[in-house]
Amino acid sequence: MPKFARPLLLTTALLLAASLLSIGVGSVFIPPKSILTALWDALRGLPPATPNAEKLRVILITLRLPRTLLMALTGAALAGSGAAYQGLFRNPLADPYLIGAASGAGLGAVVSLSSKWPSSVLGFLAVPLTAFVGAILTVFIVFTLAKTLPVTNLILAGVAVSSFATALTSFLMINASGELRRTLVWLLGGSNMAGWKPLIGQFPYVLIGLAMLIAMSYRLNVLQLGDEQAQQLGVNVPRSRTIIILAATLATAAAVAFTGIIGFVGLVVPHLMRRFGGGDARRLMPLSILGGAAFLLLADILARTLMAPQELPVGIITALAGAPFFLVILRQSRREVW
Repeated sequence: MPKFARPLLLTTALLLAASLLSIGVGSVFIPPKSILTALWDALRGLPPATPNAEKLRVILITLRLPRTLLMALTGAALAGSGAAYQGLFRNPLADPYLIGAASGAGLGAVVSLSSKWPSSVLGFLAVPLTAFVGAILTVFIVFTLAKTLPVTNLILAGVAVSSFATALTSFLMINASGELRRTLVWLLGGSNMAGWKPLIGQFPYVLIGLAMLIAMSYRLNVLQLGDEQAQQLGVNVPRSRTIIILAATLATAAAVAFTGIIGFVGLVVPHLMRRFGGGDARRLMPLSILGGAAFLLLADILARTLMAPQELPVGIITALAGAPFFLVILRQSRREVW
């Protein structure tokens, strides 16, 4: 436990620092002390002392705090899912998009945007709802195609279905020119929905998915020994594998539904945390969740500041950071021990 305490404390400290920085960065920088004071007074129910303090509280509570929490929760979901996929498939290149959840979510979102549903009955929930349904349906199709095949065939089925969903997405984008820019911004990832509603909508699904992954950490360790040894140790291999994949997909789908497609978080963070805290899934899972939240917050800060006042999609930042990292992992993958 002492060996685990140090990386856990360091990762938690990094997350807290990234959170304060994320809340403070904006058109007007707010120092950490002012942030903590304003939030503490709001928690105690104290009225703002001055008009400036009232404006500060409104900015923090209605704009910056929910955005920070949403991006942190998204990063946690993607990194936790990535750690599960990498361990389950014993592949350092696996990530949450392995079985088509992201492509399915993107297709669902584009269907919503091209149909202009967000301006009608469904309102704010149209894009995340259709994205979530698209992700779940895509994973269901992959499972149906590969349920009687080895794990490697599940990966191939995911690639095939993901390619098909991407082709449909491109077709819809070509035929919806009026919504093309809006759709492209969503697909590149980022927090385009303000307020607490996206966070409230995303939170229960991510919580359930990550809680299931943490609960399955021991079985994930055993599954990495191979199916035969896992069965000898009393693990129901098909059921455990199904629960892990469904839990990771649920967390991923919720993340994509509310923030768009943000790549490489699920690839980079678990790999770094494995080197930092070891490969035991019981340690790796919480470290990846905390590290993923901090990683995406830092990427979001860069997205807001690099070309200020213009804001870049955070998916561009994670791709710029993750693509070189992916090549390094690819080069070292032959020597990787799992």
